[in-house]
Amino acid sequence: MNQYVIIARDGSDEEAIHRRMEARPLHLTGAKNLKEHNQFVIGGAILDESGKMIGSVMIVQFETDEEMQAWYDNEPYIKQNVWQSIEVKPFRVANI
Repeated sequence: MNQYVIIARDGSDEEAIHRRMEARPLHLTGAKNLKEHNQFVIGGAILDESGKMIGSVMIVQFETDEEMQAWYDNEPYIKQNVWQSIEVKPFRVANI
């Protein structure tokens, strides 16, 4: 399995939290689907100092880069412009 870490920051405009909350149910459904297929390792929201969600970190895994790209292309937070700065890096979970 190829593993990836996704570090994504939401937009900083006034509508950013609205876009996030609107897309969130679809995003969470997608994460549950990934988990059911052993493709979701861990993830969660990045919070600001007041506890407001401002981004996300996910560790996902796929058999091929093409499968990862297909997920990426259909991720609701990407399609609905929630994440506006996205970093994707190869990753390996430590086996300890």
